[in-house]
Amino acid sequence: MPRVRLRLIATLLAVSLLPALAIRFAEAQHSGVDSYAITNARIVPVSGALIERGTIVFRNGLIVAVGANVSAPSDARVIDGTGLTVYPGLIDSYTNLALPEASPAPSVGGGGGGGFFLLQQAAQQPRPGGPNSTEPPGLQPETLVEDVIKTGGADVDSARNAGFTTALTLPRTGIWIGQSALINLAGETPQQMIVRSPVAMHVGFTPLRGTYPGSLMGVFATLRQMMLDAQRYRDSWQIYEHSPRGVRRPDTDRSLAALVPVVEGKMPVVMLANTEREITRALDLATEFKLKLIIAGGRESERLTDRLVKQDVPVLLSLNLPRRTTAAIPEADPEPLRVLRERVEAQQTAGKLAKAKVRFAFESGSLTNASDILVNANRTIENGLSAEDALRAFTIWPAEILGTSNQLGSIEVGKIANLTITRGDLFDRNSRITNVFIDGRPVDLKPAAPAAQTRSNLTGAWTFAINLGEEKTTSLTLRQEGNRLTGSIQGPFGSGEIANASVGNEVRFTVVLNIDGQTKEATFAGVVAGSGNEIRGAVTIEGRAPGTFTATRSVPN
Repeated sequence: MPRVRLRLIATLLAVSLLPALAIRFAEAQHSGVDSYAITNARIVPVSGALIERGTIVFRNGLIVAVGANVSAPSDARVIDGTGLTVYPGLIDSYTNLALPEASPAPSVGGGGGGGFFLLQQAAQQPRPGGPNSTEPPGLQPETLVEDVIKTGGADVDSARNAGFTTALTLPRTGIWIGQSALINLAGETPQQMIVRSPVAMHVGFTPLRGTYPGSLMGVFATLRQMMLDAQRYRDSWQIYEHSPRGVRRPDTDRSLAALVPVVEGKMPVVMLANTEREITRALDLATEFKLKLIIAGGRESERLTDRLVKQDVPVLLSLNLPRRTTAAIPEADPEPLRVLRERVEAQQTAGKLAKAKVRFAFESGSLTNASDILVNANRTIENGLSAEDALRAFTIWPAEILGTSNQLGSIEVGKIANLTITRGDLFDRNSRITNVFIDGRPVDLKPAAPAAQTRSNLTGAWTFAINLGEEKTTSLTLRQEGNRLTGSIQGPFGSGEIANASVGNEVRFTVVLNIDGQTKEATFAGVVAGSGNEIRGAVTIEGRAPGTFTATRSVPN
């Protein structure tokens, strides 16, 4: 009997140990696959001196050794890096990458029927911030982009092909746009992609369509009021939690609760601001509420370097640089001096920010072709920015601004093994991205499938025919970045910037016109036709009969 018992115990122990042994064997296999060594490569750590010929070893997604005298471990898969240069993975610091395709916005008709239709649609569709939000879509700061991140997609493939391994992604539209996430551009699940979430609260200055706030003044009034309400909401809950007995419990408000870390300066606020006026208003708002501000876009930020340095406000600088939008032929109309100046100044902005010691990072600015990002970065180098600072603006600087410099942005032991490998210098026009590693795993740089085009990009120069009883032709210049539309007119109705612009199934904007010696605000609403090269619609001016307009792109896409 004792022998039988001993055999039974031994058998049970062996069976019980099988799962553990299987797990260890699987871990050993997994470790073998996840161990890499890139040898004989030129290494640009960013955080330290250039290594002309060295080795990087990374295991289980993390860098474990780097240097000129490092040897490849026996369990590592060795990649000969002769003739290759290894950089930290590039970071795009303001995107909509890894999000589902945007659904077309409903077109709003005139009169009460159109407004009722918009409210009815809003009531029927789920709100990004959830069904218990107290605010309408566009004013829901509780919205978390991590809830809608998806894996893969043509936009992600395109970014990786251009050398990008990481991106700050955020909801597409709104005034209180919502809260962003920093993601690695690879992973089997959205959870595997997220490096940090939330990263920041995001704000846009585009008015809402068909409802309040419908003007720029209303936008800032709403931002200010909601932050004041958030302060009161915080104070009410602090009083209640300190001594709840005999005190009426405050109502729960998800929108205001999401703004409490903002007004306490614990969560950064990224405001999309391009013009000097917008940036000034953003800086004023940050001063008033003691916000931890970051400017995104920043097209005219070089005009406010003193304030940016004084308030320690970094800039996520768009590389969607203005370009010539009319054919370079003798018959073409000459471009206005203002347009030429804007094009030149945009290429100089990065260099001026660096010289003034303004912290900044590069972002793609909704460029539809990811390969244009490095092309435009080269233009900033040709106009005053050093190549070393350009690399920092894609690596360590965005990591520092976004609070992840202990994980990303340089090639150092202990950091995530996100690597961009090139044949030739990164900013050489003839260089080529040969390999990309994300979380220590190689990424297949397959040709990206063309992204679905939901609507034509409206960037360009347009001939703008306005009929208010008599047709007059002026020039219209538009710039579209994602759903954001800016631009200006110049001609017989005077010159001025468009405002309150939005792009959906319908294009809408307002602009001040000079009519019969008087300045009048005109509202234009139309639809895009002609393969994206024509906009037709109506123009309304208070106190006048409605008119019509047709805009035709000078150089068709």
